[in-house]
Amino acid sequence: MATPKGSLMRTANPALNSKTFTSLDYAGGQGETMTLQGTVNKTGILLLLTIISAVWVWNKFFASLDSGAVMPWIAVGAIGGFVLGLVTAFKKNWSAVTAPFYALAEGLALGGISSIFEMQFPGIVIEAVALTFGTLLCLLVAYKSGLIRPSENFKLGVVSATGAIALFYFVTIILGFFGVNTSFFYGNSLLSIGISVVIVIIAALNLVLDFDFIEGGAANGAPKYMEWYSAFGLLVTLVWLYIEILRLLAKLRSRE
Repeated sequence: MATPKGSLMRTANPALNSKTFTSLDYAGGQGETMTLQGTVNKTGILLLLTIISAVWVWNKFFASLDSGAVMPWIAVGAIGGFVLGLVTAFKKNWSAVTAPFYALAEGLALGGISSIFEMQFPGIVIEAVALTFGTLLCLLVAYKSGLIRPSENFKLGVVSATGAIALFYFVTIILGFFGVNTSFFYGNSLLSIGISVVIVIIAALNLVLDFDFIEGGAANGAPKYMEWYSAFGLLVTLVWLYIEILRLLAKLRSRE
């Protein structure tokens, strides 16, 4: 097994961490290998599947205007996505099958969540979608043009910040279980909005690390199935970014 040249590549994305490519058998010229174009194509397929299942749940909600009609689908999508995400992370060579099902599951959850937000704040979903893909496009252009080139210090900073956010999520959930007021995070105060802005920025910066990591995998001849796995990892970041933008917009709208 060869070690990829970019062995120091680092990303905060749990699906695309520093061990993702180093634990693989590299093709070394035998058989098909991962390409950037192939990864882009697979990412497009996963996004399409996510949108299809999200629209289906969205339509169910607006046909009844009852959140109870979509709550089961949100639960199924969230739990199913979590399980499929774990399976994909541990069985990368299954990703051609598990990643599409993960996308469908995430679509169920996102469709339900988005429809509830849309009912409360009309027009918020299209704004969140536009900001998410606008951020993706801007960072991709900045990365490809060389305007942003993640140094090791940059990567370390983003990874550390993402880890801190994960810990913050965990602590607020635990505090909520014990009845502790967490409005400083879930409310619409200036502090809560400020926290959401920071989280959105960190989530967006993870896209830069993902681009760099995927490019390194393609350059080092990772196996072909890693196109699906890398597309799955990028989708994980995009889902996180979209949800955080949606929450931020909701906080801002609720202050109007």
